Formats: sequence, C-alpha cells, structure tokens
Amino acid sequence: MPAVNFKLRWPDGQEMSGYSPSTIIYEHLCAGCSYALEDFILRAENALNAASERVKDVKGFYCSSAMDTLSALRYHARRFDGGQVQILDMQTAHAGQVNSGWSSF
Repeated sequence: MPAVNFKLRWPDGQEMSGYSPSTIIYEHLCAGCSYALEDFILRAENALNAASERVKDVKGFYCSSAMDTLSALRYHARRFDGGQVQILDMQTAHAGQVNSGWSSF
C-alpha cells in the first residue's frame, strides 16, 4: 500500500512532517494549499482516520502511525487561536518509508 509523507507549516512558521499510510490523504489535503487551522485539523482527522481504516481493511488492524500523526497535529494545533496551516509538500512512498530529510513529530 503506498503511503504519503507530508510537510506542513504552522501559523508561527514552524515546519513539521507527518505520515499517512494511504494516498487517500490526497482527497483531503493538497501540496501548496493553505487551510484555516480548524479546517486543517478537520481535514487531517478525516484523512488519517480514513487511511487507518484502509490499513485495517487490508491488514486487519488500524495504523498506529496514522493515529500518532493525528495526535501530534492536534497537540500542536492547541498552541494557536487561529491562523493558516500550509501544506508545503506531499510525497508518495512505499508503505513504512519515511523521508529521512524531514524531522518527524
């Protein structure tokens, strides 16, 4: 199952990376797009929950990496009252492959 490594910029300019175990995230987020903080979190929740469900359908269990990414996004989002989150890059990779050039959550 192809996965997606993505990189984002928070409203304060800090950059972070995340992981989705499924390309379904492309239905919710796009590279180069900016989202209001609340909209971004809703999109990330929908994308990563759907990705984890796809893993369950294929492998019989949910993806803990997707849930870890979602947990980290929620945690970091609490620092802001609003603002924009920009998706800097999204790269399709083989399952489990993490782009070593990015720092992870």
